Amino acid sequence: MLLACSRRCGGRLFRALFAEVDLDSGGAYQDHRIAQPGYICLNCGSPAFDLSEVPAEMEAEAEEDAKPAGTDILCPVCETLVQVDAGMECPNCGAPLEVAEGR
Repeated sequence: MLLACSRRCGGRLFRALFAEVDLDSGGAYQDHRIAQPGYICLNCGSPAFDLSEVPAEMEAEAEEDAKPAGTDILCPVCETLVQVDAGMECPNCGAPLEVAEGR
């Protein structure tokens, strides 16, 4: 975990907003867990972010944005095998395309 203030105020203390704390019958601390990530900077009160999650989030976004590879499509009219996305028209004759099986 690497927390940082969104205002870059330099604060080094943060509060977990959604933390659950377990206590014994005498009120002594036993355990804690973060129920949902959410933090604030105790220096200025701004939201704080966990910078250790950034690489994973960037990778997930890149996978979402990745365009699927083209497939081999056989034109039913001119019988030309072209590599395009499914649902497009044939670049040669403009006919609707269907996926070629077994190729």
